[in-house]
Amino acid sequence: MTARLPVFPLATVLFPGLVLPLHIFEERYRALVRHLVGLPEGASREFGVVAIQSGWEVAPAGPGARATSSVGEVTLHEVGCTAELRQVTELADGGFDIVTVGRRRFRIAEVDDSAMPYLTAEVEWLPEPAGPDEVAELLAARVIAVFRQYLGLIRSDPEEISEQLPEDPTVLSHLVAATAALTVDDRQRLLAIDDTASRLRAELRLLNREAALLRQVRAVPVPLAELASPPTPN
Repeated sequence: MTARLPVFPLATVLFPGLVLPLHIFEERYRALVRHLVGLPEGASREFGVVAIQSGWEVAPAGPGARATSSVGEVTLHEVGCTAELRQVTELADGGFDIVTVGRRRFRIAEVDDSAMPYLTAEVEWLPEPAGPDEVAELLAARVIAVFRQYLGLIRSDPEEISEQLPEDPTVLSHLVAATAALTVDDRQRLLAIDDTASRLRAELRLLNREAALLRQVRAVPVPLAELASPPTPN
């Protein structure tokens, strides 16, 4: 099943269930917010958030391009997540501060930069796990243990480490992917994984890698410029 979505390229990766606040200052995305706000009551107020693979986000130019090719000066990853508009604050200069929540993963089939002031795309919805998964539940317990050790290496306040982590394996996998100090590419690979067990396995490898590096150098092991700003857990 496919759908057409407005697309917002960003230098970060959004995961289902995670909160993403945005400051909207560019006119074409102001137009997007006005469009979403103006939809009838009960309509879905969603747009697609897609991480930038290369280049900088600039006004689209030229004919329509596929997701794997350049759109203006920017190339997009194929897999993104919809952001549902939850809160809108209009600013005196005409911009907006908005709060969104990640909802559904999708894969871009085709990008259209000719019809709107902002990009739109034909997208295919990606499957989400349904029902209990014994393997994922076992892996979730391991990820929680390793993630707490990892938090102990990057946080100085013990109370921050004792925070409640979700027991649902899928929710946990998205939270860990969004909040660990990973690169955009690492997060993008995790977002693109369809089943929870495989995502949790990948996170175990990444968390063990990061923890080992932190123990050696006692510092964040990747350049700060490569880190994605994590959305806030919902």
